[in-house]
Amino acid sequence: MAAPRPTAFLNARLVDPESGYDGPGALLVEGGLIAEAVRGVDPENLSDDFAVVDCGGAMLAPGLVDLRVKTGEPGAEPKETLKSATRAAAAGGVTSIVLQPDTDPTIDEPAMVDFLMRRARDLELVHVYVAGAATRGCEGKRISELGLMREAGAVYFTDADRPIVDSKVFGRVLTYAKGFGAAVAHRPADPWLTTGAAATSGELAGRLGLPSAPAVAERIMLERDLLMAEQTGGQLIVDQITTAGSLESLQRAKARGVKATATASINHLSFNELDIGDYRTFYRLDPPLRTEADRQALLEAVGSGLVEVLVSAHTPAPAEDKRLPFAEAAPGAIGLQTLLPAMIALHLDDGPPLLDLVRAATLAPARLIGLAAGRLTRGAPADLVLCDVEAPFVINAEDLASKSKNSPFDRRRLQGQVRRTVVGGRTVFEAA
Repeated sequence: MAAPRPTAFLNARLVDPESGYDGPGALLVEGGLIAEAVRGVDPENLSDDFAVVDCGGAMLAPGLVDLRVKTGEPGAEPKETLKSATRAAAAGGVTSIVLQPDTDPTIDEPAMVDFLMRRARDLELVHVYVAGAATRGCEGKRISELGLMREAGAVYFTDADRPIVDSKVFGRVLTYAKGFGAAVAHRPADPWLTTGAAATSGELAGRLGLPSAPAVAERIMLERDLLMAEQTGGQLIVDQITTAGSLESLQRAKARGVKATATASINHLSFNELDIGDYRTFYRLDPPLRTEADRQALLEAVGSGLVEVLVSAHTPAPAEDKRLPFAEAAPGAIGLQTLLPAMIALHLDDGPPLLDLVRAATLAPARLIGLAAGRLTRGAPADLVLCDVEAPFVINAEDLASKSKNSPFDRRRLQGQVRRTVVGGRTVFEAA
């Protein structure tokens, strides 16, 4: 690739989660890095070498870092390919994504990690990283080659949606990953309670006749995970925490010094169980949607920093997998292209401050996996999103770049249109 031309982003609203600055300014980009961040006024005597982008007061922030993205490649390309996923990411202002390992074949050996990273680099769009499978085939029985996958580039280890039930195996995964300086992400769900469930137990699930699981199923497994992390000293990523009870357990564990970082999906922050309505399968998620009280507790936890990372939980599913009875429909929703506007909608709806939400989707996940991204400071990667926070629009799932169209935000009015996405100083998306 040719070196990108130096670019000056002028007349911007800079939102920098590292310094906490949210105000007017400009950004100079050279050689794929941020050369200077100017606060308050535009720089004077700008060299003719710079291409100028007038931001018109729009928000200029670090590109989003999404730690939980599924594609269909390899093995299920009709759902999503790396090309369609990275295009969706670019259109959504997401400049770095982490692929989940539960593909076919499973990403449980270094050759698979290397293959996917090479394949993604050839696309020349956003940064693509890989999470290695914690156990062979994500079956929770035999530990994968964690050290070799780490050397190949795996940024953390997980069995994605499948809980590791055997506590001895889980403890060994935490211990071995700790030796390689890597975290382990785990979905807290007691499989004896949750297998076959499509909703959270309660009045709504009972009225709709849906197979359900109690919310405490999440807390039961989380308590075990936190105790194992405490015993081993390993770094735990709580994968998509969703209930108020689990937040209480997390807060107590963190107060004891347990190395645990919780993620929350934008879906569980935006919707509650009532959105299922008349069996709308785009809201069939795993974990299932919770009560409004749980959603409000989750929003407060993001605002307080107890929940540090936001994810899209991008899970593509074609129409034939969603146009089924609710309990039989494939769980999951796409989210790469709606993550940022949904965050802005939460902020505008009396939610957490925009700076806190941006931090949870940029700087916090970047630090968790050892990236230099997520900040607007000199020498940082020029991975940026320019977004018009004031611009309202209606989501049309058919217009989204993902091959699958299973978006729970379909037909919803959101605010915050992405105008430009920059990766390493190169513009990889620009709104028409």
